[in-house]
Amino acid sequence: MATVSRDTAFLFHGMGQVFIMGLITVLIRLLPFLFLGEKEASPFLKYLEKVLPYAIIGMLLVYCLRDISLLAYPHGLPELLGCIGVVLLHRWKKNALLSIGGGTILYMILVQTVF
Repeated sequence: MATVSRDTAFLFHGMGQVFIMGLITVLIRLLPFLFLGEKEASPFLKYLEKVLPYAIIGMLLVYCLRDISLLAYPHGLPELLGCIGVVLLHRWKKNALLSIGGGTILYMILVQTVF
């Protein structure tokens, strides 16, 4: 009988965990469609659909900017320029993914080379 090395056992164990987590994620996302079907969404759900994206973006903005020290160099300048870059890119191209990616790249360039 062949024995399995410890590394191989850990690999298969980890792959099994990832598979189970993926399966659970798919099931969680699929269940509302299976149980609710084509039913009309409630007014509260429609309200949440309108306001949650803006609330989440606001929370992410606060989370990302919470540790900025305005008293120490560089006084939050890279973050401010990155945010301005996001706004300008979004007003120009109207593409959220491009705006966020471009602002992140601008911020990283500023932090790595300028500041």
